[in-house]
Amino acid sequence: IGETSKDYIYAVTPLLEDALIDRDLVHRQTACSALGHLALGVQGLGCEDALLHLLNHVWPNIFETSPHVINAVMAAIQGIMVALGPGAILSYVLQGLFHPARHVREIYWKIYNNLYVYSQDGLSPAYPRIPDDHETGNVYGRPELDLVI
Repeated sequence: IGETSKDYIYAVTPLLEDALIDRDLVHRQTACSALGHLALGVQGLGCEDALLHLLNHVWPNIFETSPHVINAVMAAIQGIMVALGPGAILSYVLQGLFHPARHVREIYWKIYNNLYVYSQDGLSPAYPRIPDDHETGNVYGRPELDLVI
């Protein structure tokens, strides 16, 4: 659709939101597929607030068991990753990488691996800061990322 999507994203957001929280799997699958394409169309056009809002409705669907819904959810997450940047998705993913439940960890690691493969260079500034360990002399800081021109 391209830049034309920018004019309609705020009108379509409530419709996609309603479809993403519907009980019917087909509605959620269709909404995720549409959202993935919509996110790619509005990349860099200033619609990040609507995409982040819709990501909050997509995210609970990562635990679905239907292969078609899983593919649609992953496509939506990848489209939103392109539009919002990998740092936004990483903040969601870091919460579940070391979850006690194996099923949860597997899904989060699958999303993290996709994130790592598609945008490895964009993840470096988004990783959380770790304080330096003065006892052992280990320095975990990344001063190169603090440079401002």
